[in-house]
Amino acid sequence: MTPNLLPWASPTWSRRQFVRGLGFGMLGLSLPDVLRLQAVARPAGKAKSCIMIFLFGGPSHVDTWDMKPNAPAEFRGEFKPIHTSAPGIQLCEHLPRTAQAAHRLAIVRSMTTSWRDQSNGEHHGDAYYMLTGRRPDQTFFAQGINRKPQPDDCPFVGSVVAHRRQANELPGVVALPYRSGEDTGYTIPGQFGGMLGAGCEPLWVRGQLDKPRELVVPQLAFPEEVSDQRMRERGALLPQIDAWQRRLEHTSGPLDAFATHQRRALSLLTSEKSKRAFDINRESPATRDRYGNDINGQSVLLARRLVEAGVPFVCVHWLGRKMGQGISWDTHSDNFGILKNILLPAFDACYSALLEDLAQRGLLDETLVVVTAEMGRNPKVGDSRTGGNGPPGRDHWVHCLSTLLAGGGIRGGQIYGSSDKIGAYPVDRPARPENLAATIYEAFGLGHDDLLVQDRQGRPLSLVEEAAAVPLFG
Repeated sequence: MTPNLLPWASPTWSRRQFVRGLGFGMLGLSLPDVLRLQAVARPAGKAKSCIMIFLFGGPSHVDTWDMKPNAPAEFRGEFKPIHTSAPGIQLCEHLPRTAQAAHRLAIVRSMTTSWRDQSNGEHHGDAYYMLTGRRPDQTFFAQGINRKPQPDDCPFVGSVVAHRRQANELPGVVALPYRSGEDTGYTIPGQFGGMLGAGCEPLWVRGQLDKPRELVVPQLAFPEEVSDQRMRERGALLPQIDAWQRRLEHTSGPLDAFATHQRRALSLLTSEKSKRAFDINRESPATRDRYGNDINGQSVLLARRLVEAGVPFVCVHWLGRKMGQGISWDTHSDNFGILKNILLPAFDACYSALLEDLAQRGLLDETLVVVTAEMGRNPKVGDSRTGGNGPPGRDHWVHCLSTLLAGGGIRGGQIYGSSDKIGAYPVDRPARPENLAATIYEAFGLGHDDLLVQDRQGRPLSLVEEAAAVPLFG
């Protein structure tokens, strides 16, 4: 089995192995046997879809959307702020297109993922916290980066939305173009369906830095010798196979969950709607160029196609490292060079294109767009980890970062919260990942009762920490 992946995400697991694993408790909690969400009627929110852009590694907030031009030089850095389309809001000079879209943005400048008394954060636990809205448990302390995704983890916020907002013929949640952390060999927990089970796993679209226009959906490709008709005929046999295997395995619940997942995969294979949605080649050359000819730009464009087709949740995990080259948001060295020459131009292109595109298509009001990360960067320039070698960088910083939101009922042109004069700590209206998760759920009209599951003793358990949504809607 591929290391660090959940068993149902691995192509090497057979159906029988999956069922037997459940039978021996290898996978912990399962959706049918242990976790049944309590469906409670609630008026729908304004958002029908969400696109999350997760900047894994942690961008420097003081060099992007929370600049400190009046701070001492060792804190303010090399970049200068520019005015934007929103009065009173300034952004980095290397985000000119985003600056022209600032009237659509709500910027939360008081976000923090600080959940332990330590000056520097750790990507593993903090990413789990941000992606799920639940604080990491003690296993993250004990195992560190060796802490693998577990089947009883809290689910990714997108998996929760997908469970409550399933789409006909299309997956409820899609993630691309890679799994955050997998390039380092340590796949980050929190990106998966967790305790909601196989039916709420994201559909993964794969991409590579050096082949930006070749996004691949493994589940939409089957061997050439298997025709569409033959695949449909196989699908017709599923009910008979299920009945036969139930008699053999003397189990029902776990098999129900797996069969649901399997039928959804088959539906994707045979659905013309899904094939059209994932076919990014239908976009014009001008549109593809506008989003940027890099893997992240093309992934954001595909995200727009998917929400337009009706996928409830799409997460773009920013792919930023190639063969150990330092081009990720984790800028321990050459922070300013990497941001100026690589990361900010690429982000500026695809993010501004996405907001413009959604607005022009009449989709922005019903599509929530979230940009966030697991941490910010140390406000003080320089990182002792580099030993003073090379251009200066910034170390990890969990105490303060910024999150961008737009669309989906969010009132644009506003700043929520603030950080101190050097961007080190929130000083006004601090917000945490559980508040962000609550904001996403509120945008979809999901309330407290929609987010309850049952533990092994049948007691109610909330999928997120008790927290209020950030009041950004207008």
